[in-house]
Amino acid sequence: MSSDHIAFAVVCWACALLFGAIALWAFKRRTPMHFWAGSAVKPQEITDIPAYNRANGLLWVAYGVLMAAIGVIALFEITVATVLLLIQCLPGVAVLIAVYRRIYQKYRRAD
Repeated sequence: MSSDHIAFAVVCWACALLFGAIALWAFKRRTPMHFWAGSAVKPQEITDIPAYNRANGLLWVAYGVLMAAIGVIALFEITVATVLLLIQCLPGVAVLIAVYRRIYQKYRRAD
């Protein structure tokens, strides 16, 4: 295990902690959690704010757990970890957006 492997893992784990913090923030919020930077979801838009925030939190927990797992893999096989990181960061972000849209649609108030 080289210092490159350790550095890669540490960066992945730092990102995982950040995603975990976002998840915790979503779980604790009393107002609807937003997804996009600079945007806001108005409380009037959401039917069940606690369930909406819980779903958002779980989204970020899942993303963070995957990132942490990539960090563990990096300690042993950095090439595999690099490929997995690229998959998580490129198509994975599209999946994040798609899942968030499903969450928003599920809890959106139909007026």
